[in-house]
Amino acid sequence: MDTSRNDLLGELASDAALERSDFLVQSTEQLRRFLDANRERISDLGGLTLIDEDPDYLSVAPDITFRSRTREFDDASGQWVSETEVIESPAELIELYNPADIYAAFAEAARAAAGLGTEPTATDDLLETASIAPDETFAAATDPYAAAADEWAATQPPVLDANDDETAARRLYDLALEFQERSQRSESRLLDQFEVSASNLTSRLGDLIIVDDDDERLTLTANDGFRAEVVPEDAAGEWRQLTTPEELVEYYDPTDVFGDLADSLAEAWPSVAPEELAATDGSGADESEGSDSDEDDESEPGGPSRNGRGGQPGE
Repeated sequence: MDTSRNDLLGELASDAALERSDFLVQSTEQLRRFLDANRERISDLGGLTLIDEDPDYLSVAPDITFRSRTREFDDASGQWVSETEVIESPAELIELYNPADIYAAFAEAARAAAGLGTEPTATDDLLETASIAPDETFAAATDPYAAAADEWAATQPPVLDANDDETAARRLYDLALEFQERSQRSESRLLDQFEVSASNLTSRLGDLIIVDDDDERLTLTANDGFRAEVVPEDAAGEWRQLTTPEELVEYYDPTDVFGDLADSLAEAWPSVAPEELAATDGSGADESEGSDSDEDDESEPGGPSRNGRGGQPGE
């Protein structure tokens, strides 16, 4: 009974951790899109003070970095100590603040800076703002089954058709590119989620070099997640820095990244690898296969893009 109960608790904890990681990744991506869309506005405004309620303080600078102030009681001195922290990435901000509070702070700060009043939130406030008397309102009839059907239909992909071969080929071409973009977004979210889940572990282990070749370097850093440098075939020997998941998936398949990372960890700490894999290390067959793999890597400078953006199409 105890073992079963512990298993259930372990599974519950694991699921909760995965859901938290997924929430952080999605919230980070949503906040990044919001900041990117409003980057010029924030810069033109010279930044905004989002929260200024002692001891809480949060502001956004023109370069889209944040300043947060915390205050703690120092038992040794018997005094309150304030500390200002620079938050450089949306992922860090999401770790510290509720996403809903961040957007609410932006809305309130913008309205206050414009000299506008608070936005009505309750039904009575909305009716008063719109000059509508309560007796002039009516309840709209809803069909829960129709609403559910509409919601389901909205999630289904459209089925395309064409009247001739050329139109069919053009639409299929556009569809392939669209799904390529969707695939890249999914892969970048996967890398982002991994970075969030692994942050405490990488901070303990330090930078882990995954690939270090003449034309590409891939590292899992202690604090900033995956970072890479590649030499694209059309870059005339110039290195390109890859600092975001979106940039990384232009050149790397996450499946290969995670596999290469596991290999690097097993090489540095042999005890972490399964015994059956460790037993094959040093064998002639494996060394031969590894040599062929290295040759293949060397024949593809800079980890050429799988999608043709950074390297050659189809490589």
